[in-house]
Amino acid sequence: MPSRDGYVQAGRESSRRNAIAGAFLRLAVIALLVGGQATGPPGFGLTGDRLAITALTAAIAVTLSLMVVIRLRPILPGRWNDGPAEAVLIGLTIVAAIALDMVSDSSPAVAVLMFAVGAAAVRHPLRWSLPLLLLALAGLGSSAMGLLPPVSPEAQQRDLSLCVSICVVFAVAYAIKQRRAATAAQAGEAVLAERARIAREIHDILAHSLSAQIVHLEGARLLLRADRSQEALDRVERARELAKQGLDEARRAVAALRDDAQPLPAALDALAGEFRDATGRECAVVVSGHERRLPPETELAMIRTAQEAVTNVRRHAPGSPATVRLRFGDRTCELEVVNPPSDAPGTPGGGYGLVGMRERAELLGGTLEAGETEHGFRVRLRVPA
Repeated sequence: MPSRDGYVQAGRESSRRNAIAGAFLRLAVIALLVGGQATGPPGFGLTGDRLAITALTAAIAVTLSLMVVIRLRPILPGRWNDGPAEAVLIGLTIVAAIALDMVSDSSPAVAVLMFAVGAAAVRHPLRWSLPLLLLALAGLGSSAMGLLPPVSPEAQQRDLSLCVSICVVFAVAYAIKQRRAATAAQAGEAVLAERARIAREIHDILAHSLSAQIVHLEGARLLLRADRSQEALDRVERARELAKQGLDEARRAVAALRDDAQPLPAALDALAGEFRDATGRECAVVVSGHERRLPPETELAMIRTAQEAVTNVRRHAPGSPATVRLRFGDRTCELEVVNPPSDAPGTPGGGYGLVGMRERAELLGGTLEAGETEHGFRVRLRVPA
């Protein structure tokens, strides 16, 4: 699971890549414009329409170059608010492109105009991009309505078609911007949900482990005052064991939250091995169905449920073996931990661990059942998967 610094670094790297890509795109537009105007009639020159084409092409190249500088600024030290400046440059590019199209009737000028309108929709809020769209439509519409030369029917029809095309480009670019914003919002919500899940997991571990340690240490303090040192030592040893268990649980939770966590059957095998080492009793793991990886929060819930169940077997049914069954269904996954009754008395408990596991199951849209059966005790968790 990436840390907060990891998310920040990833965000900076993404901004850097976007800035470089935007800069190269604008340079490509400049190259397309200059190359197209140089090879197409009437071309560059120092007199008449050729001079106007040269000046307008140079003006567009300058505005696009300044936009390149603005695009690269976020990856350089310092912070600037270049939004208004870029919007002004886009407006100047639109005016120059319309004027160049009127003089030369060239496809490169139209391409620059389309690019400028799309960049306005993608890069700027609607209160800035919409006036830029209206500026482009006003320039083309004036020519189409005969207010500006040329006024031939063919030129008017062409300008009307360009108006429609520009509106389509603007709508598509704005839709792309909205989709990006929605994706970013979803990513932000996912990060917050992940943080909440980690916080809930750590809270569960600390609340269970530390509260139990406090009880035992307080008991040890009272026993020492009563000169019952042996009983106090037992309490301290128990608190030490709880601290160790809490540390193991924290490590297990962190491992389950990581992307490289071991598969669920392997984690259950490790848990069963711990049970056998601690009790000397058998703990079988039976897996059925088509094995597959589940979402991290689902696997963590199942591991925590199995851990709580086998821990309860050790506490409440000492000397009893346990069986862990994991079933992979088409749309669900089921975990079941069963144990036969024990002849030895167990440690009484309040069942708060099972309450927590039931709440965890409900958060995943699943169910948890726990209770006695004719063959002993059973804990069964069923979750969507």
